[in-house]
Amino acid sequence: MAKAKGPRKGTGGHGRRRLEGKGPTPKAEDRVYHKAHKEKLERQRRQQGKQNSRRFKGEQGVDTVAGRNSVLEALREGVPAKALYIVRGADSDDRVRDAIAIAADRGVPLLEASRDELDRMTDRAVHQGLALVLPPYEYATPKDLLDAAAAEVQKPLLVALDGITDARNLGAIIRSAAAFGGHGVIIPERRSAAMNAGAWKTSAGAAARIRVAQVVNLARELTELKKQGVFVLGLDMDGDVDLPELSLGTEPVCLVVGSEGKGLSRLIRETCDQIVSIPMAGATESLNAGVAAAVSLYEIARTRGLRSAPAEPGA
Repeated sequence: MAKAKGPRKGTGGHGRRRLEGKGPTPKAEDRVYHKAHKEKLERQRRQQGKQNSRRFKGEQGVDTVAGRNSVLEALREGVPAKALYIVRGADSDDRVRDAIAIAADRGVPLLEASRDELDRMTDRAVHQGLALVLPPYEYATPKDLLDAAAAEVQKPLLVALDGITDARNLGAIIRSAAAFGGHGVIIPERRSAAMNAGAWKTSAGAAARIRVAQVVNLARELTELKKQGVFVLGLDMDGDVDLPELSLGTEPVCLVVGSEGKGLSRLIRETCDQIVSIPMAGATESLNAGVAAAVSLYEIARTRGLRSAPAEPGA
């Protein structure tokens, strides 16, 4: 018996609903099998990554000390710190525990980070799950350095650097200046080492006791110092006078140290009141800038009658 064609009585309108269709076609990005859907998921993933890294936006590109030994040493030396970052789930050892203890004692914020976040922050350095973020250094002015000498009722003893680009040399000179009664170090803004993690570390804490001034034009600032009664002495192997014969050491002095390779620049040399050389035996042609500064500062301090500070009780 043949079946009747068309909807039968009592179907409840099922056939009508089938004729209405399934609604509008979904967008390509909402179809799981479509390429646009994968692109949408990738955009969402990148956006989520930006949100997760937002708190690190202010830390990227800043000066950091990376690695467990370096971080611990920096904290022990009193290097100023903005925050101590630790990778989540990183293996802990004595260095990590000591770093956390020192940071907590100094009030340095302790923050967790993922390994990828710490990689970005340290510019892919070997951080071993630990990084110390340094705040921007607040440079002084030459006037601040003269005021520091006046506050101690002493004749100024300043050091200016001409072409010193190694931060370790800067740190070593800061350390020597502090050791031999110096009142500050002057550096130019361009073509010069700056106060970064390397300088802080090499200064062995001395940078917390002696200030660094940064100037736009070193020759102009030296000329201004001369107007205020400060003798500018350039340190160079071809000097007008040997260091032991220096008679201006007891006067207000700014000692200018040039780079190990090029020495003093022509303009700076012409600005100096006197060029001083360190006598050396043998075939040694020059000394490292940090060593030369230390020798000269010691000799000036000796002529000024510098005495060792009394030892602290229990030392």
